[in-house]
Amino acid sequence: MRDMVQRTVRSLQYLLLGLAAGIGALVTVVAGVTGCAVLGVTHLGAPAFLATTSVVRRLAGLERRRAALILPVRIPTPYPAAEAAVVSGRARQRAAHPATWRDTAWLTILFPLTVFCAVLAVVVLAVDLASLTAPAWAWALPPEHRGDPGFMPLATPGRQAVTALAALALLPAATWLVCALATGQARLAAELLKPGRTQQLTERTDHLARTRSRAIDAQAAELRRIERDLHDGAQARIVALGMALALAERRLKTLGPAADQARADLTAARADVNTALDELRHLVRGIHPPILTDRGLDGALTALFADHPLPITSDIRLPRRLAPALEAAAYFLIAEALTNITKHAHATTATVTVHTRPDGTLTVIVTDDGHGGADPDGSGLTGLRRRIEALDGTLTLTSPTGGPTTVQAEIPCAL
Repeated sequence: MRDMVQRTVRSLQYLLLGLAAGIGALVTVVAGVTGCAVLGVTHLGAPAFLATTSVVRRLAGLERRRAALILPVRIPTPYPAAEAAVVSGRARQRAAHPATWRDTAWLTILFPLTVFCAVLAVVVLAVDLASLTAPAWAWALPPEHRGDPGFMPLATPGRQAVTALAALALLPAATWLVCALATGQARLAAELLKPGRTQQLTERTDHLARTRSRAIDAQAAELRRIERDLHDGAQARIVALGMALALAERRLKTLGPAADQARADLTAARADVNTALDELRHLVRGIHPPILTDRGLDGALTALFADHPLPITSDIRLPRRLAPALEAAAYFLIAEALTNITKHAHATTATVTVHTRPDGTLTVIVTDDGHGGADPDGSGLTGLRRRIEALDGTLTLTSPTGGPTTVQAEIPCAL
């Protein structure tokens, strides 16, 4: 019972406030359209349009807050966060935005809609409450009017009681009608005043792009942390263990032939330690090369080319340091491509080109003069393609039989 009363009161409050809002909306729309039509042929057309749309947006914002009396969630604002600085540009931007016309459409129908809903709700509820309380006030009717058609149900105490009972039975229906009128109007307001489907998808895409960028940065930072921990922790301890074994082996030499077997065991242990250290260093470089953090992509590629068995011609033009995720993706793409060239292409030379285009796209091209015929769906290339696609990039392979083979990646730099 209490919830029904509160809901009905909120609905009445929403509908009655809509009368005042409807009057203001009608005046704004009529005056704004008239002013823009008159001033549209002059230099004051754009300022008049901006002034009108500013008032429309404020009234639409009030409507969104008013709808919160009924709706469980607040209607989000559909307007862009930033607008053009020039008056004419701002006017064109508002004219092109769907929310401007959706707001105007709502304010145009608000007055007749709210008059109909509010009057119907007030009349139905007032008649029902008046009938319910008829025994308390029917005595005040003049005797000559009690026989009128409108007051015949109140002519006698018995009829008054029947009228009150009927009104009590119809009270839930009356309150339901009031709430339904308010809810229907609020939902219609939400459909017109909320962001459109296209804008929602755009905002969702932007949000996903930002969260993905943060996730990629966090992953790159975590890989760098693992690399530092392995380099400064496990690798340092293995080096210390190797030095301890070397010292023990040297001391055993003083014991003569009796320690030959122990020295052999220590030599084997030192070999195992060196092998583990080499594997650990390779693992560290595979996770995230330290030189990539220290010297950037240009320096890391220079070191990579210096260790490669094939002569490599490079053209690297990077005006600035790239984001860590971009540098890592480009580095591992080139490293994997050069490894595949060495293993499978039977090439005699390779060419690597890295540069950024004016539109902010990082382009990486690796070409060899091998026999070609590379499989575009191979496991190595699939892994590289997934790494590049995670950054909104594309990876293409051109490898006709007889060569040459070209691996090209394009990655947007705006991470």
